[in-house]
Amino acid sequence: MTQTMAVAKALNESLRKALENDPKVLIMGEDVGKLGGVFRITDGLHKDFGEGRVIDTPLAESGIVGTAIGLALRGYRPVVEIQFDGFVFPAYDQIVTQLAKMHARALGKIKLPVVIRIPYGGGIGAVEHHSESPEALFAHIPGLKVVSPSNPSDAYWMLQQAIECDDPVIFFEPKRRYWDKGEVDVSALPGDLHRAVVAQQGTDITLAAYGPMVKVCLEAAAAAANEGRSLEVVDLRSLSPIDFDTIQASVERTGRLVVVHEAPVFYGAGAEIAARITERCFYHLEAPVLRVGGFHAPYPPARLEEEYLPGLDRVLDAVDRALAF
Repeated sequence: MTQTMAVAKALNESLRKALENDPKVLIMGEDVGKLGGVFRITDGLHKDFGEGRVIDTPLAESGIVGTAIGLALRGYRPVVEIQFDGFVFPAYDQIVTQLAKMHARALGKIKLPVVIRIPYGGGIGAVEHHSESPEALFAHIPGLKVVSPSNPSDAYWMLQQAIECDDPVIFFEPKRRYWDKGEVDVSALPGDLHRAVVAQQGTDITLAAYGPMVKVCLEAAAAAANEGRSLEVVDLRSLSPIDFDTIQASVERTGRLVVVHEAPVFYGAGAEIAARITERCFYHLEAPVLRVGGFHAPYPPARLEEEYLPGLDRVLDAVDRALAF
């Protein structure tokens, strides 16, 4: 039952499967219906499941998420699409003050199984507000689960697991990987949604990444291999919770760690990972934990984004610096 799919197609098939399996699953967002979404992730679902389950909404992110919360309170499982990463901020109040806190506020008696899908990151030549990486803002909030797939197989399975989860899940989709293809075993049993995986084994240094940067790290590992260096790549998959055990086990083998993400390094997810791994692996580390990411500046115009985005050279430079200790 293995099929070759792009990430976008895998997400579409995952949503279709969820709609088929549970009549309480709803999809809602701007242009998700007849248009099929700006990236066509919901293509064909409105036609096959109807406007009562694939719902075109007004341009009102706060209202979309607030409505999803109300639907979840009534027993539905809404899957919300935020059209672009930079559009989520009008809904941030609903997410932080209501969605993330309702379960604790009700002493565990209320569950809010809401998934918020957010295409994020740069690399597509878009205009302002269309290339943000705000994942750390959500990972910082107790009560939210935050995940990001890096490949078609994870996109297919992780989205279904997120929809089945009784807790709110922020599902970050690396938009510049939408067209990357890979094998998807639609009959396999998925692993733990929040478990990191070793995407490539190595012995000299660990690269930890998630979402769009996993591919860059795999390319860095291939380039380093030509120089006789062995890089291990850990795909984090989940940012809240973070699977520190898998990272720790890798670092105990390699003695070095570079954390890579597209978001700015300053107060990014890499800071928490670096601090935790330094605490856990102090006597195993042969070098300081290094971080590679975006600059602490607004995302630039499209013509400059290649200078802003962490690429192969910046990752390999960090590898060189870590191995120099």
